[in-house]
Amino acid sequence: MGVDVIFEWSAIWDAMPSLIEGTKMTIYITFLGLLGGSIMGFFTGVITTYIRVPVTWRTSLIALVVLVLVIAILRWVSFSFALDEAGDIALWWKLLCSAVLLAALVFFRRYIGVALSFLAQLYILLIRGTPIVVQVMFIYFALPLLVGWRIDGVSAAIFTLVINSGAYIAEIVRGALQSVSKGLQEAGQAMGLPFHKILIFIIAPVAWRRMIPAMGNQCIISLKDSSLFIVIGVAELTRQGQEIIASNFRSVEIWAAVAVIYLILTGFIALTLKLIEHRMRSI
Repeated sequence: MGVDVIFEWSAIWDAMPSLIEGTKMTIYITFLGLLGGSIMGFFTGVITTYIRVPVTWRTSLIALVVLVLVIAILRWVSFSFALDEAGDIALWWKLLCSAVLLAALVFFRRYIGVALSFLAQLYILLIRGTPIVVQVMFIYFALPLLVGWRIDGVSAAIFTLVINSGAYIAEIVRGALQSVSKGLQEAGQAMGLPFHKILIFIIAPVAWRRMIPAMGNQCIISLKDSSLFIVIGVAELTRQGQEIIASNFRSVEIWAAVAVIYLILTGFIALTLKLIEHRMRSI
């Protein structure tokens, strides 16, 4: 025997103000997350494309052990000898650490690119190998215990989306750059152009056309991934829908409205990227 379900449109209209607020928060988090992720992904992709360093499990393990030892030594020294009367790290210790870091960068400047490439590849491996829910839970709950400062839910969500989308965008950028013919770079070198001008004015326009479909896909994925930040209580669209259902028990209507809003947002992104792709092809 079936159960008749009455679809009440009034439940959607009553919930619309809260759903709109949740939509604004979703757009806000997604926009800032993709903006930061695009910047991080572009530089990471360029580094991993043009500074190639083999990354193996052995070298990764060695680098991780060295990093843990360095952090442990710095924390022990700083908390043992460099505390002022208020219990904070003294200014002289901060200046000394900055001077040592600057001297190390100057002395090992020829290895900076290699180190950046190695770290970039480890970053991509780590982020792509872990779920975004685990990442945001670590940033929101575990990171304050490690570094001693508290982060609010919205900032944690944005930061998580930045590092998550940045890793995937880096691979999109790397694939697009590698697809460009080496003859273009050689032509720029023959003209006497420096590498950054070759990259910006010759390689980037060709690579950008090829990465548009993948970038559109990543934008849609990041928008939908923002719904997972419900686990830390961020008042985005899905969270607002859940709270509304808890008060009026109209799950069919509210989840249908939430789904339609997500569909409108993703459709807008897809249409915008299609227009950009068409525009780039006509140039």
